[in-house]
Amino acid sequence: MKCRNTAPHHFQRLAVKPGITGEWQANGRSTVKDFEEIVKMDLAYQKKWSVGYDIQLILKTIQAVLNKSGAC
Repeated sequence: MKCRNTAPHHFQRLAVKPGITGEWQANGRSTVKDFEEIVKMDLAYQKKWSVGYDIQLILKTIQAVLNKSGAC
């Protein structure tokens, strides 16, 4: 069964096991509604990945949640 409106890069984003946060949660949240933009964020995360970057994203996510930035 072939999915409609899918491209190879949509599946490439699944190469990394999901965690507790990511680019979308730290940098976009409800302001980013375009799926292609979310895919770009996930692929950028894969390229930048490091333990230090993960810690940075976790801290940025906590700040976004506490400040309610990007929340609906």
